[in-house]
Amino acid sequence: MEHGTQNSDPVVSNRTMEIVVAGLFALVAIVVMADSVRVGNGWGSDGPKAGYFPFYVGLIMLVSSLATLAVNLWRHSGERTAFVEKHQLALVLQVLVPSAVFVILTAFLGIYLSAVLFIAFFMHWVGKYPLKTILPVSILVPAGLFVMFEIWFLVPLPKGPVETMFGF
Repeated sequence: MEHGTQNSDPVVSNRTMEIVVAGLFALVAIVVMADSVRVGNGWGSDGPKAGYFPFYVGLIMLVSSLATLAVNLWRHSGERTAFVEKHQLALVLQVLVPSAVFVILTAFLGIYLSAVLFIAFFMHWVGKYPLKTILPVSILVPAGLFVMFEIWFLVPLPKGPVETMFGF
């Protein structure tokens, strides 16, 4: 199915998303500009102060966001193209929700055990792989990452109770 077709149930329109994103970018731009003023956005005796360039980047972002916002608020054409349709949103959520759970579990279980569960879940749910394939892959990939980061590169990543039991 082509992007923007009318054959499925739209969840949200392009116009609505452009208004929301332009509004969020405008807020970010205002925060950037305010912080630039706080740290100094002028020109000092030795050149530009720390907030000089970020202030103007924020100003460009704000002007662009307000222009996008204005165009979309005053546009009343019959165009109602879908930004995302129900089936597309379902596909996105199939990845987004488990990924969010993975991030949350990382805080409690550590990155390696969370990765075992995440890989096993995806291989079973999305890939429909048999258990004889899921188990070695979901265990060996995080184990390989553990060896690479913790032992070879000496880069500590978030650890949980399993790593603590083994003294890491």
